[in-house]
Amino acid sequence: MTEPTSPPRAVLPVRTSRLVLRTYREDDVEPMLAYYSDPEVARFLLEEPWTREEAEVNVARRMLRTGVDGPGSALALVVEHEGTVVGDIALWTTGDTASRGEVGWAFNPRYTGQGYATEALRSLLGIAFDRYRMHRVVAQLDARNTASAKLCERVGMQREGFLRADWWSKGEWTDTLVYGMLDTDWQRP
Repeated sequence: MTEPTSPPRAVLPVRTSRLVLRTYREDDVEPMLAYYSDPEVARFLLEEPWTREEAEVNVARRMLRTGVDGPGSALALVVEHEGTVVGDIALWTTGDTASRGEVGWAFNPRYTGQGYATEALRSLLGIAFDRYRMHRVVAQLDARNTASAKLCERVGMQREGFLRADWWSKGEWTDTLVYGMLDTDWQRP
């Protein structure tokens, strides 16, 4: 597959059977703070629990991440169910082209166990492969995060690596799991 010279932008918002995936707005500070301030949510993330000020800064940054259009670009989306923010998900480029990407997510624990993360990640992978024509998408996660590992497996990502004590996070060396999917692996609905 050849690298497209100008990948198309995603048509937003994206609607699934139960969810709306949309770009960030200023009024997302409160719902993001509600779960990013939770130590259990932040446990496997690269940052500490958010303060109000950090929530404001992070939401402002994410408001600028509206599409994958070249190296260093990103698409950051809020995940809503019936008008309530249940989580967020992102896709960003890796390397010096837009043909490879990485995904990441966080969900409010009040709404886990209902399949929202699975539905949102499948939708984002569809955007990556069908809209942006990416060749490869990966997810890198703390190896202790079994819920995220299961999510990767549910959507068809393959476990590609286990990196021992490769990331210094919150005062300790942590192991990393790497999951990946190629465009040829993607099962279009």
